[in-house]
Amino acid sequence: MNHATTYHIGNNKNTRRKTAKKVEQATLRVFKMDGTDKGCTGNPKRQTPVCADSHASNGFLKTKFLPKLKTAQSLQASERTSKMEREFYISLSRLSKHYGIELLDTGQFSYPYNIALSLWNAKTQLKNKVNNLENLQFVQETKKHFLMAKESCNVGLTLFYIPVVPLFSMLKDKRRTKTAQLLLSVCSYLYHIVDVPYYRQEDSYLFWQYEMMSDWIEQDEEDVDNQNCKDELKQAERIGDLVEQKIYNRKTLTAFEHRLNSFKALDEFDIECLRMAKEAFELYTQYPDENIFRNAKPLHDDSNDYDAYEQETIPMEKYISFSADSTGWLSESLSECINNEFNEYGDVQEPQIFKCFDGRPISGNSLNFENRLFDVLDELIYLLNTYKKTKNGHLN
Repeated sequence: MNHATTYHIGNNKNTRRKTAKKVEQATLRVFKMDGTDKGCTGNPKRQTPVCADSHASNGFLKTKFLPKLKTAQSLQASERTSKMEREFYISLSRLSKHYGIELLDTGQFSYPYNIALSLWNAKTQLKNKVNNLENLQFVQETKKHFLMAKESCNVGLTLFYIPVVPLFSMLKDKRRTKTAQLLLSVCSYLYHIVDVPYYRQEDSYLFWQYEMMSDWIEQDEEDVDNQNCKDELKQAERIGDLVEQKIYNRKTLTAFEHRLNSFKALDEFDIECLRMAKEAFELYTQYPDENIFRNAKPLHDDSNDYDAYEQETIPMEKYISFSADSTGWLSESLSECINNEFNEYGDVQEPQIFKCFDGRPISGNSLNFENRLFDVLDELIYLLNTYKKTKNGHLN
């Protein structure tokens, strides 16, 4: 269930997703075993017949051809092929054990059909079993060959903006005080540990978006709703500072477990809040030091395409953040500005990992934390927006 706001980048609706570990792509050579080369298109007209001289056949019969011999070069090529096949099947065995898939018997096929068929079978099984799998390749690193799987969190075109104005309103609602305090602890975890940017911090993306809108209002003297816009901006600043003070206080985080254990749900809304808070606390317990950017796809590498790629990719800190509100003029203007900016991008930075089945340890390397965290963010945003839209916090 996706409750967060989505935006399409340009006209491409199928566009995909802190320093992270990466594979040195410059040293890798990818073997395309399952592709089909395009052949040359033949001429429908026959070639003009050429008549041989009358003595040509006699000359051909008098010519002697030596038997074809295997050269040292062809033997070396055969040895290299055999080595490649051995390394492929060793790597494939490691991959099958890691993901729990069954190997296909391709012993009756010769190279390269055996490798192509095995690779196709592995991709087919992984596609149905691993949600985050983006690609599986047979690569060469220096003189070693192995399979490399790429897993990526597909966040789509979603803005994970956590509104704090509804949370502030909930704190003043006597019926929802305990619920608001529990959600404050969740936000404190996201603020301190997960490292979600806060829109009142000058190094955050949304801070400058709000500043830009403030400048526009000051310059636009003809707008009759100018005062209402200014009031919304002042409220966003005032409430943003107050809520940040509460979640910045480490006591809010240390009280997380106590608030969770002592919480008494009054209705379905409280039950949903409790369920989301439990998942957030489990993440905090299982991953006490992990932040959302730990596996962020690098925005650059050592290639010559550094500037081009960085300019065409939406960084994670631009679509994950605390924000002021999800309704009103300020929210609509913010959405319009961000949508216009994101239309200029062609890619989205997402959490991703590479698993190289070359004998090195790969256990524990997964996107489980990121997958669960995005679900928590999505549910938290939904609950805060739901409270904002309902009277007295009651679900319809």
